[in-house]
Amino acid sequence: MKILITLLMGLMPVAFIIGAEGESVAFHDGGVGPCEGCHTMHNSYQSIPVNGKPTPQVYLLREADPSSMCLYCHQHVGDTGPTTYHISTPDAELLMGMPPKQLTPGGDFGWLKKTYTWSVAAGQPVKYSFGERHGHNIVAADFNYSADSTNMVAPGGFYPANGFSCTSCHDPHGRYRRNADGSITSDGKPIAKSGSFASSPAPSGALSVGVYRMLAGKGYQPKFLNGSYAFLNDPPTSVAPDRPNRSESITQTRVAYGSGMSEWCQNCHPNMHTPAYPGRVNLRHASGNNTKLGVIRMNNYNRYLSAGSILSSPTTTFYLSLVPFEEGISDYTMLKAHAKTDDSYLDGPDGTANVMCLTCHRAHASGWDGSMRWNTKTDFIVSNSFYSQQGSAYQPYGQGRTEAEALQAYYGKPALKFGMTQDTLCNKCHIGDYTP
Repeated sequence: MKILITLLMGLMPVAFIIGAEGESVAFHDGGVGPCEGCHTMHNSYQSIPVNGKPTPQVYLLREADPSSMCLYCHQHVGDTGPTTYHISTPDAELLMGMPPKQLTPGGDFGWLKKTYTWSVAAGQPVKYSFGERHGHNIVAADFNYSADSTNMVAPGGFYPANGFSCTSCHDPHGRYRRNADGSITSDGKPIAKSGSFASSPAPSGALSVGVYRMLAGKGYQPKFLNGSYAFLNDPPTSVAPDRPNRSESITQTRVAYGSGMSEWCQNCHPNMHTPAYPGRVNLRHASGNNTKLGVIRMNNYNRYLSAGSILSSPTTTFYLSLVPFEEGISDYTMLKAHAKTDDSYLDGPDGTANVMCLTCHRAHASGWDGSMRWNTKTDFIVSNSFYSQQGSAYQPYGQGRTEAEALQAYYGKPALKFGMTQDTLCNKCHIGDYTP
């Protein structure tokens, strides 16, 4: 009987996930999951710490820290490819020359563990792309993720790197909800379902829905973080397709970003796009709800498919998931209709669209420095019809990645989609403005 009880406790989180439909798994379902899925009542069974830990864990957690608790379910050994709610590839599966497996819109944290070296040409020094430069460095001791050793605080802000975890951005207790009047609150009507997906229900007079991806809102600060870092801005207006963790080798994954993403990122990076960020005054890129693309940039986006395919006049089918944009709207009915994985909606930006942080970056991690969606540290992302110069002594463009790794970093989009040669994707908005 004792063995049975212990086994059931260990399987509790899995039981809430198996059989769940769609990306919105039953454990969270838009709000808080069952307490015992993450916490133990006494942090031990017959005075023995749970899960084989040498000592009881903080906050009665089943794992060593908040991020480790998240990865207990959101990382899985043995995945053969992208798998619903998984966001990280285990260490043992990050083989040399092979990429992380998950393709969520936010990216796979496994890229943080992939460091690359290469030479540009004979006589040139070896160059590096360090793993910790590939995204947000969560602290998850049980899964070998550690704090950023270079940036002690969030760039453009003050949030401490050694206190950064999954729950720095996501509210583990799912308190933030979207109400029928469009407001976001941390209490009030019960949360019926997730509000993140195209199939999510609308809130009603009696029930609310969860905010996008359980992101935290105004007033939020993790319990484990000392100091004053409470959020000033609520989660963005966004909708994801029901199963966004997928390859884009055939069709694209379109998250319908509405508004407020950059404003939400400013909870930790308040000065990133202002003169208050020392040393970055001349390196700012406009971003946010008030940063409309304007006619020139809008037309550029809608004319530019690739370096070898630029139309003389705009079209309505040139959307590129590597360069998404905010539509500048808060109409969830419209956003749900735009969140697709079958290329049935490929409209580019109109006069209400704006640039946001996720236009260029991925929220978790990517195969490129700065968590970028494409490699901004090279003149060309495709050369001679390949992403990488795998096997060559010099890799000015592949930069140490194998073709498989570079292809995965571009979410499976074939290099030939861009033609034999493709320069920076900055040109999607800036045709003629940028010279490699």
